[in-house]
Amino acid sequence: MKIDSARCLFLRSVTSAWFSIVLCGLLSSALGVFAQTRPPATPLITHDPYFSVWSMTDTLTGSNTRHWTGTEQPFTGLVRIDGHVFRWMGRDPDETLPLQQLSSTITPTHTVYKFEASGVHLTVTFFTPALLQNLDILSRPVTYLTWQAQATDGHAHKVTLYLDVSPLIAVNIQQQKVIWGRQRTQSLQVLSVGTSSQNVLHQSGDDMRIDWGYFHLAIPTTEQAFTSETASARDTFLRSGTLPVSDDMDMPLPADQGAALLAVALPLGNVTAVPVTRHVLVSYTDNFSIEFLHRRLRPYWQRNGLTTQAMLNRAEAQYGHLDKQATAFDKEITADLQQTGGADYAYIAILAYRQAIAAHKLVADIDGTPLFFAKENFSNGCISTVDVMYPSAPIFLLLNPRLLEAQIRPVLEYAALPRWPWPFAPHDLGRYPLANGQVYGGGERSEIDQMPIEESGNLLILVDALSRAEGNTNLAEQYWPQLTKWAEYLRRNGLDPKNQLSTDDFAGHLAHNANLSIKAIEALDCYADLARRLHKNAIAQQYASDAQSMVPKWIEMDQQGDHYKLAFDQPGTWSQKYNLVWDKILDLHLFPAKVHNAELAFYQTKLNLYGLPLDSRADYTKLDWEIWTATLADTQTQFQAFIAPIYKWVNEGPSRVPLTDWYDTKTGKQIGFQARSVVGGVFIKALADKTMAQKWQQRALHSPADTENVPGLDSQGNPAP
Repeated sequence: MKIDSARCLFLRSVTSAWFSIVLCGLLSSALGVFAQTRPPATPLITHDPYFSVWSMTDTLTGSNTRHWTGTEQPFTGLVRIDGHVFRWMGRDPDETLPLQQLSSTITPTHTVYKFEASGVHLTVTFFTPALLQNLDILSRPVTYLTWQAQATDGHAHKVTLYLDVSPLIAVNIQQQKVIWGRQRTQSLQVLSVGTSSQNVLHQSGDDMRIDWGYFHLAIPTTEQAFTSETASARDTFLRSGTLPVSDDMDMPLPADQGAALLAVALPLGNVTAVPVTRHVLVSYTDNFSIEFLHRRLRPYWQRNGLTTQAMLNRAEAQYGHLDKQATAFDKEITADLQQTGGADYAYIAILAYRQAIAAHKLVADIDGTPLFFAKENFSNGCISTVDVMYPSAPIFLLLNPRLLEAQIRPVLEYAALPRWPWPFAPHDLGRYPLANGQVYGGGERSEIDQMPIEESGNLLILVDALSRAEGNTNLAEQYWPQLTKWAEYLRRNGLDPKNQLSTDDFAGHLAHNANLSIKAIEALDCYADLARRLHKNAIAQQYASDAQSMVPKWIEMDQQGDHYKLAFDQPGTWSQKYNLVWDKILDLHLFPAKVHNAELAFYQTKLNLYGLPLDSRADYTKLDWEIWTATLADTQTQFQAFIAPIYKWVNEGPSRVPLTDWYDTKTGKQIGFQARSVVGGVFIKALADKTMAQKWQQRALHSPADTENVPGLDSQGNPAP
C-alpha cells in the first residue's frame, strides 16, 4: 500500500476543491497509488507487544509518540537549518515550529514522512524488516530510522539532525528508576537505558510495558555524529546546535524525573540538491521473553547464543540488503492485494500488516523449535488465545505457514498434558508473557465460561488448513489423540450448541448459535480430511458423512425466508455467518451456494455508513469478520460493496488508535480492542485466491528459514579474521 498525498496537495493548490478531489482520484488510479488517506494511527516501530511505538495523529509532530496502549514513549526529532530549529517528530518542545509535513506513506515494512522548510526537503523513514519468511530477521528487534535531506531552492543550507529518546521507553510505570550507559561494537556506537531492578518476567497483564532488558540507540561509526546521555541534551541543542560534552552519571533516577535522554546529533554540513543520507538503529533486547510451562524462553534470534553486540553488528551490515529485499516485498504483496481485492482492500490489509505481526513474540523452545506467542491486546492480556489465533491465521497461512504451526504447537502441547482435564480444547495458555496454563473462565478448575465448541473447532480447522499449506501431516500425527477427542466432542455437541460463549464473547452467552454450528460442521470435515491424509480411511469416511448429514439439518433449523437466523430458536434475527469462509477456502463443499448467496444479498440490505453489523443485536461489528463475510462474495462488485464502507471508516473514524477491530458501524467509534493480532484476518481474501496463496506458500516452504552468514562477518556478527 502507498499513502501518498503530495500530488494531491499540489493539485489542490492550483484547482478548485471538488475538481482536485476527482483529479486526485484519477491520477492515483493511473499511477497505481492510493488516493489521499488518513490512517487512525501510524506504525513507526513494531516488533512485539512490548516494543511497539506509534504516531496517533495526522502529523508526526502533532503528538508525542506512544506505545500501542496509549502510554507516551517519546521520540523527539529536531532539525537545525541555517541556525533555525524545527521539529520533525514529537509535540515537544511546543515552542519550536514544526516542519511542514507534505505526505506520509505506509507500506508493509516502511513508514515514510516527507517534510519541507527553509528550502530543505527532509524524508524520514522508519523501516522494520518484518519479513515473515525469514525467522531470524523477523525476530531481530531492530528498526532502522533513516533521514534524507536535500536543498530545493538552489542554495546550500547548513543542516544538523537531532534525535532523542526518553527513558520512558524502558519502564512500565513512569516513576521506575533507570540506569543508562554507552558501549561500542565493531561498527556502532550504542546508547542504552533500562531499569535498575531488572525483574525478568515478573508480571503479566494487558496494560503493561516491558521493564526488563534494555533499549538501544545505535549509531554507525561511519556516520559523523555526536552523542549524549544527559537530561539537558535537548536544551543544549536548541541553544547551540551541539550536545553536552559530559554524560549524566548520577543514577539510578526515576524515568520521568531527571533521568538522561539518549541523544544523537548528526551534522550534515552544507546540504545542496544532492541528497545526504544518514541512519541509526533502534532496538530493545530482553534475554528472556516468554515463560512457557514454567521454562523461560529466549527470543528466537538468541537461540544459538548470539550476543546483543553481534546482533546489532549483523543488523547494521545487512541494512542495505534488507531494505532492498523489503522494498521488493512491499511492491509485490501490494500488487497482489490490489489484484485480488482492489485498492481499498489492499489499503486495509497493509495497514494491518505490521500490527498483526507485532502482537506476537517469536521465541525458541529449549531445543531451538520456533514458538510464536500472541498477546490478546486491549482485552485481558491472555497469551496464545485460540480464538485470537483463529482470526489472525490468514496472514500466516498465506505468507509463512510455519509461523502458524509455531502458534498452534504450544497449545497442543499443553492440551496433551494430564493437567488439562476437559474433552474440548483450551482457550488460552495464561496471561502474557506467562504461558503456564489457562486463566480464562474456569481454566483447569471448572467448565464455567469455557468455549468448548469454539476452540475445538478452531484448532481442527487450523490444523487441517496448515496441513494443506505445508504439505504434511506432522502436527496432526503427533497430536492425533487430542484432535480425535475434540472431533468426537463436536460430533456429539456441535450441531446445536448449548448455551455457551463463542469468540464474540463480548456479546454474551448464546444457545443454538447458528454460526458456531457452522464451525463445528466444518471442523468435523477438516478432521475427516486429516484422517484421509493419515490413511485412516474408515475414520475419514465416518466423520465426512457425519458432517455432510448435519448440513440439511442446519438449513432446516436456521432458514427464515430470505436469510438465516442468529440462533435456531430466535426468529426475526440475523448474523454474519463468517465461519462459512472455510467451506470456500478449503473446498469442503458442505453448504450449498444458496446459503451464502442468500446471506450476502440480505447483508447488503443491512449495511450502515461504516460497515456491516455483527448481527441483529447491536450496531457494532468486527473488522476481521466483516472481511471474512465479504470474501464469500463471488464477484468483485459484491465484495467491494462490503469493503467500501470499511475503507471509509478507516479514514474517517474518530478513534485515533492502532487499528481497532470492534467499532460502531454508524458512528465509527471504537467500542473496544486495539492493536490486536486479529487484523491479520483481513488477509483472508488473498488466501482465498488459490493461485496467489500457492505462490507465497511455496516460496515460504523453499526459503531458508534463518539468516545466512553475512559476508565479512563471523557466526557472531563480528568482523571475520
